[in-house]
Amino acid sequence: MNPPSLTLVLMPDRYAVAQLPAGATLPGWWPTHGMRHAGWTDDELSLVCEEACVPDDVRCQRGWRMFKLQGPFDFAMTGILKAVLDPLAAAGVGIFAISTFDTDYVLVQDHQLDITLQALREHGHHVSGD
Repeated sequence: MNPPSLTLVLMPDRYAVAQLPAGATLPGWWPTHGMRHAGWTDDELSLVCEEACVPDDVRCQRGWRMFKLQGPFDFAMTGILKAVLDPLAAAGVGIFAISTFDTDYVLVQDHQLDITLQALREHGHHVSGD
């Protein structure tokens, strides 16, 4: 089975992945618009949003660029993320992934953006927004 050829959109902003303690609520600086994601576990609250929103004193990693996989994708479809992540792994690109009901988002560090674009296109994916 050949992996699917996908369309990805490179979002224009730079993002941060922040960490707050387990049991924390959304902070006052949490944005009310744009792409943002919150994930609670028993161990932490992980937040993804535009990096300009995150105060300097918050534990985070900045400098992420986000790709939106153009969905929606039916839950029965297999190999969607794998089709993107395999070429990135082969190129030595680390990722942070987010899944929603309709689609997936893959974040890469800004300093690896060029190699990411090359790897995706060499594997038949279409990327817009760059």
